[in-house]
Amino acid sequence: MLFNLRKSLISHLQNLPGWRTDRKIMVIESDDWGSIRMPSRAVYDALLQKGYKVDQDPFLKYDSLASEHDLASLFEVLSSVSDKKGNPARITANTIVANPDFNKIRASGFQTYHYELFTETLKRYPEHRNSFQLWKEGMQQGVFHPQFHGREHLNVARWMKALKQETSQVREAFEQNMISISSEPSDMRFGYMEALDYFSDEEKEIKPEIVSEGLEIFNNIFGYASRSFIACCYVWDNEIEDLLHKKGVNYIQGVVQQLVPKNGGKDHSFAKRYHYIGQRNSLKQMYLTRNAYFEPCLLKATSDHVGYCLKRMEIAFKMKKPAIIASHRLNYIGSIHPENRDMNLKLLKELLFRIKTKWPDIEFLTTDELGAEIDK
Repeated sequence: MLFNLRKSLISHLQNLPGWRTDRKIMVIESDDWGSIRMPSRAVYDALLQKGYKVDQDPFLKYDSLASEHDLASLFEVLSSVSDKKGNPARITANTIVANPDFNKIRASGFQTYHYELFTETLKRYPEHRNSFQLWKEGMQQGVFHPQFHGREHLNVARWMKALKQETSQVREAFEQNMISISSEPSDMRFGYMEALDYFSDEEKEIKPEIVSEGLEIFNNIFGYASRSFIACCYVWDNEIEDLLHKKGVNYIQGVVQQLVPKNGGKDHSFAKRYHYIGQRNSLKQMYLTRNAYFEPCLLKATSDHVGYCLKRMEIAFKMKKPAIIASHRLNYIGSIHPENRDMNLKLLKELLFRIKTKWPDIEFLTTDELGAEIDK
């Protein structure tokens, strides 16, 4: 069934507590912009030939830096519909501002970590040299609104440790200018992508500095401070919230469940905390949790991705909640498999058209705009 009784019950329960409104507000939050993943189709094919199961991991199969074609096509779809105030559909583009500098790390004998701004990474990818100009055009058009996702989508300490130990799969990925072949087993739950996870006090101590530096880079690149934040893989702790508060971040994006690192070494695990829309922490920061999903690449349990998202939105509005839709970047990338971008953009256009038809009074907001509305 598209939306069985259990899923319906969970969706209703998720929307019970917290802020309420009679307005039909929709936010699309999209993670991973700026971060590297699979460099090219050639690398994908080479890894597949070597026996790596890259075809079974959606992020390795589809995800890469957004090309000029990817961005132009996405912006065209977002601009094709407008809300009751005349605003186009917009994406809160949660952005990773830096990537590993593979050449400098290699030159250091894998002893020292170095990074480069994502705007520099783009220049070395084919059909990407003008991509950042398109970012700026999308921002001017009001369809693309960057917010902060992290300095890197990478656990620097654990990754460098694996490189120094010459862990074969990590070195294999490194030679392809990749962080990891994340479908392969490792001691990291998410293939070294969980930037703010830690296994010791020493690792924990460096996290606030990384986040602080990332926020400064974000401000320098975009010319404004990010007012919201989404942690990589939904892993973060109280110290990160304290640092974000000091830097002016008021809104914390996420799903219902937060993963808080605890213990270390072989006993490493996560404590789980649960959040809801409009909930505040002791610092008065607000949690904004996602309650709808448009993830054609990730949700394989249904073939009707438009209908699934609409059902989630219908429940949210019934419970007088804004609809906060999760929709990762990989859904809109065609550098590796062009049909992925083309098919999913058709679905996105259908989704936006049906939203506008079903709820003519819909309002398209960004994450920080929604937070500001709740603050009122």
